[in-house]
Amino acid sequence: MTNPPITATAPVAEKKGTGRGSRTFDSFHVPQYRLFWSAIMAQMGAMNMQMVARAWLVYELTNSYAMLGIIGLAGAVPMLGLSLFGGVLADRVPKKRLLRDGQWGLGAVAIATAIGVVVGIIDLEKGTGVTFLIITSVVQGIISGLMMPARQAIIPEIVGPARLMNAVALNQAGMNLNRLVAPGIAGLLIAIMGVGPVFFAIGGLELLGGLLAALLRSTGTMPLGGRGAWREMGDGLRYVRDNTAVMGLLFLALLSVLLSMPYIALMPAFAKDVQVVHSGEYTWVGSIPLLGSVPELLTKSSFRFGLLTSISGVGALVGSLLVASMLGGKRGNAFIWSILGTGVFVALYSFTGSFALAIVFMIGMGFVQSARMALANVLVQDAIDDAHRGRVMAIFMMEFGLSSFSSFAVALLAGAVGIKWAVGGAAILLVPVALYYYFFVPSIRRMK
Repeated sequence: MTNPPITATAPVAEKKGTGRGSRTFDSFHVPQYRLFWSAIMAQMGAMNMQMVARAWLVYELTNSYAMLGIIGLAGAVPMLGLSLFGGVLADRVPKKRLLRDGQWGLGAVAIATAIGVVVGIIDLEKGTGVTFLIITSVVQGIISGLMMPARQAIIPEIVGPARLMNAVALNQAGMNLNRLVAPGIAGLLIAIMGVGPVFFAIGGLELLGGLLAALLRSTGTMPLGGRGAWREMGDGLRYVRDNTAVMGLLFLALLSVLLSMPYIALMPAFAKDVQVVHSGEYTWVGSIPLLGSVPELLTKSSFRFGLLTSISGVGALVGSLLVASMLGGKRGNAFIWSILGTGVFVALYSFTGSFALAIVFMIGMGFVQSARMALANVLVQDAIDDAHRGRVMAIFMMEFGLSSFSSFAVALLAGAVGIKWAVGGAAILLVPVALYYYFFVPSIRRMK
């Protein structure tokens, strides 16, 4: 059945600049993109702060690798179940409405968590509150599943196809700028003030992001044309099945996410149990000499966790800006090499017990992970049509929900073989995967 035409109201993109500097930041010439980017900055700041605050809180309450995985699953299951429906919504209703309402909903969840800390529902001394955190994670997964496809699918409608790669990369750069700042702030606030104020700050950022999203003009929509949501979802799945290029990209992106992302869920354990810094140590962290004595803050696992997460943002910001400057070229080739680099750096990070070396490897990991995520997004968006964009991006975003299942499996494996071999071993598998795609799947390597 032929899809009805899209009704688009997105602004016409201005003429692109010619210099390298203007090429890197070209999408900022579109006022609506600047507004969208600001809304995403607020949301990503909240997300990165929450990644530190909730994971640290769960590990302090339980001291369990498995519980870190369970909290991830609690959000991932509803997100996976609703992502395809969220893709249908993104293709059929104004995307800015989904962004606005979704961010306000996430803000309410964060404030509810902060109140839970204040009134004692979540209590570190008593070890209570894990059930409450699981419930809030489920609610957050429901909201994210309905909102995230729209967040990705709205970008080409705002900037047009010519600026798509630049806009996606700048979006990634904004996310990485937040990775550079927000986790460190969260870790510092936890170390100084406790975890409650962090969740209040997270809620405020989400509400601000929703307000900015509400100021966006409505973009493309498509009338249902008498077809129900189930038929629309089936149509999206058939479109992916019949498009071999999209199918190959989605499968490779899925493998890279499943094998590389578990380290994020288990970072509180690395900060507390592996890359340990003791008070009063001489000028050494692991095997690396430093100037002066070890600062007291470095002995706090919450601060080390936040600092390591922020440090990864240095490399990630460079990687995303590099992609933003690309006019085209062998993007498929760069995507495959970024996957190989991801496997190498995650493995190096996993096996080191030195906090100083962990910082170095985190910078490299941030660079290749950011390039991998931005290139995967652009390659998929370039390979699909507007009529199916929301539903295909829903499938693309489901991969990050599926990573919670691999994180849970790796967390269980960590209890048996140790956290270093569980996380590092999974990441090493990316090396032969990347080499196989490079030598035997030229259709992806040659993508422009």
